[in-house]
Amino acid sequence: MDLKLENENRVLALTSLSLTPGRDKAGMPEKALIHFKPGEITALLGPTGAGKSRFLGDIESLAAGDTPTGRTVLLNGAAPDEDTRFELQGRLVAQLTQNMNFVLDMGVMDFLRTHALSREVADPQGAALRVFEAANELAGEPFYAHTQLTQLSGGQSRALMIADTALLSWSPVLLIDEIENAGVDKRKALELLLASDKIIVMATHDPVLALAADRRLVFEQGAVAAVLARTEAEDCLLARLEDMERQWSEVREALRRGADVTPWAAC
Repeated sequence: MDLKLENENRVLALTSLSLTPGRDKAGMPEKALIHFKPGEITALLGPTGAGKSRFLGDIESLAAGDTPTGRTVLLNGAAPDEDTRFELQGRLVAQLTQNMNFVLDMGVMDFLRTHALSREVADPQGAALRVFEAANELAGEPFYAHTQLTQLSGGQSRALMIADTALLSWSPVLLIDEIENAGVDKRKALELLLASDKIIVMATHDPVLALAADRRLVFEQGAVAAVLARTEAEDCLLARLEDMERQWSEVREALRRGADVTPWAAC
């Protein structure tokens, strides 16, 4: 099934987004001009405080040399003028943060149908249903069409918004802050987001997510210190780590159910 939804009123035909070099916390210049393109996942790596969130913030705000880093965002190779920048802010970029909970007291399908109607999609009911089904594939614990948004767990809320962003959002850029903490199926989430053909920039501490990305930006002292593409050797390592993670998940679920875990206990 093709889960991608089309709409003629996309906010911008974005073929590339770039960030000009800025400066680190000591005022030293960055070396790399960073380019992003649709259908590509970029992982941001580094210890807490290294500058990952600031980098995401520069993209979200369409920085024009007016943030602490001095970076400038280029859209299709050019810096937007002030009017265009103001018009695009809040529409060009969708963002999934670490903590996501609803305050709107309505049912899941009512919410999705309302969102689909606001996007003027051709089949609001069908679009809402596709988002609902995709969200349940991502969530660790299923939920129902009539479930109230305020009754969703943190992981369920995140799964719903990942599916909604991938399938209903017009924004061509998606920023993600630590999806591994969401209680969702990480790999399925990435596959769904990739199918949306967005520019995806993801801050993570998770080795599986980091290696699953097309490339990694490594941060030190508030600046990009290295740009690394995934290698064939890393593909093999990723497969091993995913297998280990599957076993970890199987044991965890068995323990939750009170099942026998001796099949995994061989030393």
